[in-house]
Amino acid sequence: QVQLVESGGGSVQAGGSLRLSCAVSGRTFSWLSMGWFRQAPGKEREFVAGINWSGGSTSYADSAKGRFTISRDNAKNTVFLQMSSLKPEDTAAYYCAADRRALDTSRLEPSRAYWGQGTQVTVFS
Repeated sequence: QVQLVESGGGSVQAGGSLRLSCAVSGRTFSWLSMGWFRQAPGKEREFVAGINWSGGSTSYADSAKGRFTISRDNAKNTVFLQMSSLKPEDTAAYYCAADRRALDTSRLEPSRAYWGQGTQVTVFS
């Protein structure tokens, strides 16, 4: 069973930065496409960013482009989300996801993913 453990959430003032981490175990990490999703209260879970096996291909939601960067360290079985220029509308629970499919892609299919427990990000103005 794949386990994903997020860390790095917290409260930050608008314009600030946070770095989320997700440690993965239970499967060969370098063969997992990884991503980050978020869910704000009263809203559906939405895609934020994805990264393929090698890290050479990434995808971002329009809301994340230019402000967020997804990366991975295959030697440490960890995926990161560096968030900068944070806005109050970025406030949400952020979830790490690993694609169950043996597919080298940066575009995860959420219905076919393993999920972490989530980490809260709160951006105040």
